[in-house]
Amino acid sequence: MQRMGMVIGIKPNRIDDYKRLHAAVWPDVLTQIAQSNIRNYTIFLREPENLLFGYWEYHGTDIQADLARMAQDPKTREWWTHTDPCQSPLASRADGEQWAMMAEVFHTD
Repeated sequence: MQRMGMVIGIKPNRIDDYKRLHAAVWPDVLTQIAQSNIRNYTIFLREPENLLFGYWEYHGTDIQADLARMAQDPKTREWWTHTDPCQSPLASRADGEQWAMMAEVFHTD
């Protein structure tokens, strides 16, 4: 299992929209997340900085292939047309990233 953290900005005027969307995530999107070997997926909001912090645990063996399959899923792509306009990607993110991936520096059970 691999723990993964990521961060992205959120537009202040879209916070309520983002919360509303995530209060009722589409079942097809949740199914795709599970089929992509992602578990324990959590998103946190930090205000007034307007940052979203995402955390998930990856339980597969080929994350690039699993994320590529997710990116090809029609319902997930449609979902992103609603969520992406709420977000403000960080200028420092890597090429091809929406959310900026973070390096784990500490963990304890």
